[in-house]
Amino acid sequence: MSLGEIFLWELMGTAVLTLMGCGVVANVTLRKALGNNGGWLLVNFGWGFAVFAGASIAEPTGAHINPAVTLGLAVDGQVPWSQVPVYIVAQLIGGTLGGVLCWAAYKLQFDTHDDPEGTLGIFSTAPTVRNTTWNLVTEIIATFVLVLWIIQTPGSGRGDDGAFSFGNDALGYAAVAFIVIGLGASLGGPTGYAINPARDLGPRLAYALVPIRGKGPADWGYSWIPVAGPIIGGVLAGALALVLPAT
Repeated sequence: MSLGEIFLWELMGTAVLTLMGCGVVANVTLRKALGNNGGWLLVNFGWGFAVFAGASIAEPTGAHINPAVTLGLAVDGQVPWSQVPVYIVAQLIGGTLGGVLCWAAYKLQFDTHDDPEGTLGIFSTAPTVRNTTWNLVTEIIATFVLVLWIIQTPGSGRGDDGAFSFGNDALGYAAVAFIVIGLGASLGGPTGYAINPARDLGPRLAYALVPIRGKGPADWGYSWIPVAGPIIGGVLAGALALVLPAT
């Protein structure tokens, strides 16, 4: 597969991921949306199915749609390092595009929302209790679980065509959705479980760009944690997979 094809599919897959993921948070948050006050479980399911949709679209490239996954697979030797920058740039641009599209879909609800300063959470994550060290630890742990599952799940790896598969062929990409839903329900409470730098940084950039009247700051002081934590977690998972017995 060419670098251009990797760029295209990863951009499209990540854009759909963040469009649908940010979209479910918008639906729950914005007062005049039909899903208003739908609750945390609706958000978990929405993000899980967003991963399913984005991964299905990006299937030709192995459906990374997450720099932490790309780096974990590269450390494990399943992705050439020469391809890593293309994956990550595409994912970040796709994440930003998805955030902008979410705003466009809900523009009228944003315009009439009574708490515009509180809309950053639609686009990006934030801790419930702010502490640099422990917020970072939470993101590392959650992403470690995600990436280790992806690498170690039965049937995962590169096929004869060179494309990476998440395994669990009977479930397909729905299996990944289940993991994301489970992570949100179990480990999402402290920080909102970014577990994906492109999912957080891209929409955060979108939030800074779109014209939401009365919006608050993008909280750039926190923004490095949902980037660094998932990267560390993904790399640790890839490193551990190198020394685990073959499955």
